[in-house]
Amino acid sequence: MVTTLLDARRARHVAEQVPDPELPMLTLADLGVLRGVELTEDGTVVARLTPTYSGCPAMAEMRADVAARLRDAGYERVEIRTVMDPPWTSDWITPAGRRKLAEHGIAPPGPAPRGAGPVPLVLSPTRHTVSCPRCGSADTEETSRFAATSCKALWRCRACREPFEYVKEI
Repeated sequence: MVTTLLDARRARHVAEQVPDPELPMLTLADLGVLRGVELTEDGTVVARLTPTYSGCPAMAEMRADVAARLRDAGYERVEIRTVMDPPWTSDWITPAGRRKLAEHGIAPPGPAPRGAGPVPLVLSPTRHTVSCPRCGSADTEETSRFAATSCKALWRCRACREPFEYVKEI
């Protein structure tokens, strides 16, 4: 039993180190996409991932990367499950993940909108002020609703004149 528990913890640690393919400064754990890792009775490692949104084009890469890392760590039987419920929210980004985004010049999201029932996918900014991750100024403006990925927008700081990406609240 102790060996199984240690092996499950090791498998989780391995999966937690996998970088996000679109935001490589973050791990899937930082992003809140890695929902769980368990070891079944037959020795299969089951990792559960929740996409940031249902059409996320990076899910295939995430699944392949987690499976490859676990196999490289010596786990022969690996299963990756996509979990859609509960739906991912930008609130799942860890404090370390938010710090890493800002350190890399990407404005982290604010609190996700709250409401009863299903969470609508709104890929436009939901707050009026986005602080510059470089100088901290709130004197910023959106220059493009979409950036390299649909979950980010392009902004520009009027104070330091630097452009930056902003992760939208979902």
